[in-house]
Amino acid sequence: MLTGSMLKQAVISGANNICSQKERINDLNIFPVPDGDTGTNMSMTISEAVKAVSACESDNAGEVAKVIASAMLRGARGNSGVILSLLFRGFAKGLEGKETATGKDLVKALGLGVDAAYKAVMKPTEGTILTVAREAFEEGAKIVKKTQDPAQVWSVVCTAADESLQRTPDLLPVLKKAGVVDAGGKGLLVIFEGMLSYIKDGVMIEYTASQSTSDASDDDTFRSAAAEFDEVINFTYCTEFIVGRDASITTSPLKLRAYLETIGDCVVVVDDEEIIKVHVHTEDPGKALQRGLQYGQLLTVKVENMRQQHEQAKAENDKRQAKKKLEVAAPEEEIGFVAVASGDGLTTLFTDLGCNHVVSGGQSMNPSTDDIYEAVMATPAKTVFVLPNNKNIIMAAEQTAKIVEDREVIILPTKTIPQGITAMLAYDPDNDAVINKGAMQDAFASVSTGQITFAARDSEFGMKKIKEGEIIGLDNGKLTVAEKSPKKALLKLAKSMITKDAEFVTLIYGAGISEQDATEVYDELILKYGNDVDINMINGGQPIYYYILGIE
Repeated sequence: MLTGSMLKQAVISGANNICSQKERINDLNIFPVPDGDTGTNMSMTISEAVKAVSACESDNAGEVAKVIASAMLRGARGNSGVILSLLFRGFAKGLEGKETATGKDLVKALGLGVDAAYKAVMKPTEGTILTVAREAFEEGAKIVKKTQDPAQVWSVVCTAADESLQRTPDLLPVLKKAGVVDAGGKGLLVIFEGMLSYIKDGVMIEYTASQSTSDASDDDTFRSAAAEFDEVINFTYCTEFIVGRDASITTSPLKLRAYLETIGDCVVVVDDEEIIKVHVHTEDPGKALQRGLQYGQLLTVKVENMRQQHEQAKAENDKRQAKKKLEVAAPEEEIGFVAVASGDGLTTLFTDLGCNHVVSGGQSMNPSTDDIYEAVMATPAKTVFVLPNNKNIIMAAEQTAKIVEDREVIILPTKTIPQGITAMLAYDPDNDAVINKGAMQDAFASVSTGQITFAARDSEFGMKKIKEGEIIGLDNGKLTVAEKSPKKALLKLAKSMITKDAEFVTLIYGAGISEQDATEVYDELILKYGNDVDINMINGGQPIYYYILGIE
């Protein structure tokens, strides 16, 4: 039998396991766009359950499962986190009223979670976490006819999940082409295996620093806030540059690497026939750049003061820790709005358009269900419209609507910032919520969105080979442009997206673009398209995206 205490420890072991491996899971993401990576979202979601069960004194399996499910639902981030929370909500329903759980109870609970997860996804795709969970349940349902021992049953569930995961490339050609398995399915398996370690052997998998094949080094949500900033910085400047190789220079880049290792650490030198990409932490960026010039011209240069960033990050973390929750507001007005956006300019814009609250978040920073819930409850309206403005946040927003009881929550499934802006502009205060919902949906449905960002990893899409760090352009989420600079990428993307039917174009420039650079791009757009379309420019201040282009 599985007691409540054993279930607590099993979930903590599963959380430790995925927090330790989250970067490896992130690396399975095949699309090169920097996003709210799967491993990070799933680890942050289950870490909320760890916090909750640590304060739960009950040994009742049903009560513990309820605490876990509630915490994960509120802490769910990204689509993978929401699906994970729904799977564990099945545990709360399946173990309800049970002091202890048999293997049959566990399988039944998993089945309820699988049903809930499939129903929550509008168009379920096989070859994903859904498939892995379902096939694990199906094999578990077979073994309970022979044994009800939780350890034996969960062992079969894990084996089936692993076998299902290995088949995901056969179901999704894009996975097979990239040579990887599904990231969400892998995350689920890692959690299940962590749970098995405790259920079967009583061994708690301990947390270890997340390992990655990439250079990513984001904060680990499972560590304490204090430990997060205890890392030693040996050198002040993070220096990155790309050298366009001079064909006449035959000196091996290995010599460049050897030199850089004498003046710094964290050295990465990657080269091909055209370029040499360099990353080094050093006290003297000038020396690194001078040595790089011996191989050709510098194409890009980025130098950041890591000590200053370290202090700023610590200050921001302290600020977040001290931030008071928004106060709940009585629903006195008829209609209110909550939007999700990142960047001072976009936050101000959505506020000016009538949003009561703007939740900080977006690509690579998916807010949790609880973040959205808090903003909804702080909005003094009987009906609250929520604009996620990112496809990976829609599911978390939809879960919010299910747990709000004293006001109606309407999710407008905006997938991009331009869609959210157009939806708000279509709102008419003289109409009721039903009419406004239809009008706002019709309005944002006609919006096309272009985005200029950087490739977070090497990848290949169609006939395009994308290198990490390369500037890429997305046409409604589809990668269509790869260039050396944000300006070139934006103008090339605009050429393909601004058709003769376009009437309005909005250019939103981000935190990585100066006003001068943005104005140059804006002027070129005016010169080429200004006679036919109305073009506006906004300083959004958003991270990740150099430019966002909205076209109606």
